[in-house]
Amino acid sequence: MTDPGDPVLATRLDSLFRFSMPGNRHWTNDEVAEAIKQTDPELRVSGSYLSALRKGRRTRPSPELQAALAKFFGVSPAYFVDAEYAEQVDCQLALLDQLRQAGVQGIALRAIGLPQDSLEAITAVLDQIRRQRGLPPVDDENDQ
Repeated sequence: MTDPGDPVLATRLDSLFRFSMPGNRHWTNDEVAEAIKQTDPELRVSGSYLSALRKGRRTRPSPELQAALAKFFGVSPAYFVDAEYAEQVDCQLALLDQLRQAGVQGIALRAIGLPQDSLEAITAVLDQIRRQRGLPPVDDENDQ
């Protein structure tokens, strides 16, 4: 569990809410609380409590609630306590947000599961279109 008064939990929880967008909209505090209660009826959580956690007005959720929140958002509970892991997740979430904002998320989703030769063909087509539009080449040395 995070230390009392530490804004880390609030910041990280708020990031999960901001970057997780089902159907291109943000989760509400009430929706998340209700989903957690459906999964684990013994957990006491409300939308207003989640709001207080996100704003740093409440700072000591139970380890069970932290685990439930992590499960809901598809991250490890370590996200709330491990700075290195949280940074990795935040980078992934930011990249997904950039893809969503740029309108290319659908292209990326369609590419999932395609064989390597198909991905190379798609990349070649995209590179050609970029050249035709006068856009700079993409440095993809970090891909793979």
